Amino acid sequence: MQFTRPYKDRFVGSIVLAVVLAAFTPVRPYLIQLTVDRYIARADRNFTDKAIDALIWVTVLQIGFTLIETLLRFYFSYITSWLGQAVVKDMRVKVFGKVLHLNLRQFDKTPIGTLTTRTVDDIERINDIFSDGLIPIIADLLSIICVLGIMLWTDWKLTLICLIPFPIIVIGTYYFKESVNKSFHRVRNAVANLNAFVQEHITGMYIVQAFAAEEREQKKFDDINKEHRNANIHAIFAYSVFFPLVEIVLALATGLVVWWVSKEVINTKTAQPGIIIAFIQYLNLIFRPLRVIADKFNVLQMGMIASERVFKVLDNEDSLPPSPPTAYAPKEVEGKIDFDHVWFSYVDDRYVLRDVSFRIEPGQTVAIVGHTGSGKTTIISLLNRLYQVNRGAIRIDDVSIDEYNLDVLRRNIGVVLQDVFLFPGSVLDNITLMNPGIPQHKVEEAAKLIGMHDFIQQLPGGYNYNVMERGATLSLGQRQLLSFIRALLYNPSILILDEATSSIDTESEMLIENAINRLIADRTSIVIAHRLSTIQRADKIIVLDKGELKEVGTHTELLAKGGFYSKLHQMQFERKSAVV
Repeated sequence: MQFTRPYKDRFVGSIVLAVVLAAFTPVRPYLIQLTVDRYIARADRNFTDKAIDALIWVTVLQIGFTLIETLLRFYFSYITSWLGQAVVKDMRVKVFGKVLHLNLRQFDKTPIGTLTTRTVDDIERINDIFSDGLIPIIADLLSIICVLGIMLWTDWKLTLICLIPFPIIVIGTYYFKESVNKSFHRVRNAVANLNAFVQEHITGMYIVQAFAAEEREQKKFDDINKEHRNANIHAIFAYSVFFPLVEIVLALATGLVVWWVSKEVINTKTAQPGIIIAFIQYLNLIFRPLRVIADKFNVLQMGMIASERVFKVLDNEDSLPPSPPTAYAPKEVEGKIDFDHVWFSYVDDRYVLRDVSFRIEPGQTVAIVGHTGSGKTTIISLLNRLYQVNRGAIRIDDVSIDEYNLDVLRRNIGVVLQDVFLFPGSVLDNITLMNPGIPQHKVEEAAKLIGMHDFIQQLPGGYNYNVMERGATLSLGQRQLLSFIRALLYNPSILILDEATSSIDTESEMLIENAINRLIADRTSIVIAHRLSTIQRADKIIVLDKGELKEVGTHTELLAKGGFYSKLHQMQFERKSAVV
């Protein structure tokens, strides 16, 4: 990811401001030293009067320079925070856009929680690089260098004397950084474990309570929470040791300044109050950033680790490329489908489909049957270009689906899945997928066709009823009926019913049977179902087993053959008889 012009300007501006702040930092104590020494040296009046004058000027200088420095630091903090938040906003949009276009195989092998962390938490750590990492570290280091330069220029001997305890703070900073870094890793791992545990158990609360496992799960949570507490205490202990160490070293350095200047006064009989005041302030200006710079290095390191994770997502090449302007985008799709010697595997050479070939004519209703894992749903995924075939070709209206504009292709294919996902929001939003171009009366017409209109009207708020996360307030059958309305509403040229009635009771199935018959009359339809009774009237039945096409024909023809389909039909009939 590259900086755009506004970000470059702000980044350069923050660096320039860091240099200005660094150069400005030692000016205040240096001018105070000159003021004090000037009044003390011109002792032609009463010394008390000179001391009062010096105190007034020192106070004025302190207030004036403090106000200026405060304004500069305020703008510096604002500009670095703005830069971080602006970069994070754009980067988060880019990462989410990348995730939206990843091939589905990426979601098969990457936990959803990992991608969520990359999109939210890791990008927030990148913000810390700007607001509390890289640029503030540069500003602090420049300030230390400038202060040391002024100290050496003012009195190099005194500077070396007061820096005698400095190696202590360097060693302490190193061990503090390492200790806090390890603690932060423990804390982040503990937080991840806590989040995962809570999310899993809230989602599966029904199982926990149904099996009276509350006490066991509470004990597991206590153990994970103790690890989180111990990791935080370890980090707090490191801070508790390091910060007092800095104060002790600062006190030692201040004592050395007073001792050295006092010795010089005794030997030379010359007072140096200005140097004492200035050097005490210099030491505070050096040790103030040292107190936090090690912590900022940890923030920077964590931000760099997070950025590596984020850029792995952005650099992932396993995504569908955007459709070029020349991509095939017909106004209408007739619905002719050809599978031409298609081979496909999710993992390496473990093929799910093996040399599958069939043709579906426009307006035909074709059923695909087979045991679980035979490749039925995979065929639907390939038709939608959710995955790319390994070998062979898939054509719609004699044009390879790879040549289609992806939006046009998917807009002409309506899918009702077995596992229905509903987003938090209203019934209307879930049916239209928040498409502002679909008016509510069209939704109501589709709902009436399915027989769901009266049910939706009885809900609190009707079509504005909030279905909650994953449709938790609706039954599985009701969720499938809503997804059926969604498919009807978009009026696709090709309709796919993937186990669409597997979780619907007999009454609900009868509700949609007439709607299905009317819907599939003038369009290509593919029906996948375990219930063979739902596909008996299909124009063609394709029988799959372990990724291979076994038989093709009508219900009557396949029964007459006495082959694979006949055995499936017989097994299902026997199971029904056994249940009765």
